[in-house]
Amino acid sequence: MSDWAIDERLLRDLLEQQHPDLAGLEIKAVDGGWTNQMWRLGPDLAVRIPRTEEAPELLEREHNRLPDLASRLPLPIPVPTRLGQPSERFPHSWLITTWVHGTPADIAPIADAESATVLAEFLTALHTEGPADTPANDGRGAALHTMDKHFEQALERHPDVDADRARTVWRTAREAPRHDRPGVWLHGDLHPANVVVKDGALAGVIDFGELFVGDPAVDLAAAWILLPDGADEAFFNAYKAADEATVLRARALALVKALVLLDIGIAGERGWAGGKPTWKPAGEAALARILR
Repeated sequence: MSDWAIDERLLRDLLEQQHPDLAGLEIKAVDGGWTNQMWRLGPDLAVRIPRTEEAPELLEREHNRLPDLASRLPLPIPVPTRLGQPSERFPHSWLITTWVHGTPADIAPIADAESATVLAEFLTALHTEGPADTPANDGRGAALHTMDKHFEQALERHPDVDADRARTVWRTAREAPRHDRPGVWLHGDLHPANVVVKDGALAGVIDFGELFVGDPAVDLAAAWILLPDGADEAFFNAYKAADEATVLRARALALVKALVLLDIGIAGERGWAGGKPTWKPAGEAALARILR
């Protein structure tokens, strides 16, 4: 699917065929995204067109689940408004959502300390028990004991990182009790490019393409990935539902995520495909918070 030409002409054709009342709106491509190509549609809407084989099913999940979740969340998220149907022009589902206004946090990092409470309240509202039959996410939701090789490989790619300290964080979390409670709804991919900021404060959460049910530690890693220095304590005081083992797992998952942010940031600096130069400082800042 990634070989298909997903361009403005295709999008305009799809809108004219299925949503002609929106076809006259201005269209602007939005940089970023691996699973879907995103376009801004007029001032207040966005279109997401799948790039990968798994993307159409995930977009349909967002369409079915997000409106209900959004109704109880205290921050704006991209709410699906229409589901594009497979057609001769493009044989897969695609999605129209609301646009969440703000600047991505990899460009304008969160600086407001009050955002710790805002994020905690958002995740408290999101982390409700999900259906047991919801498909798992083996990539984002893998248990720590299955990720040892991935962690070591990520660590080896960054010899400047304090490996002893990093392995202590990882080992402590590995030795803590595993998640054994019913899974909760998770964003699944909270990093700086997936939240937006206004005047230094967290203003919205975007890209729910990894939405799944699992261990809340997956999302709680954001305490170190997104928030300013020292805000993790205020975050967990406000979140309340995390026991010590969950916090330890969250910190270890944040460590892996920070190393990946570094990987993608360095790739961007070198001009490699898929790289994002703005992710390197985000990864460096997160590592400093995690390993302090």
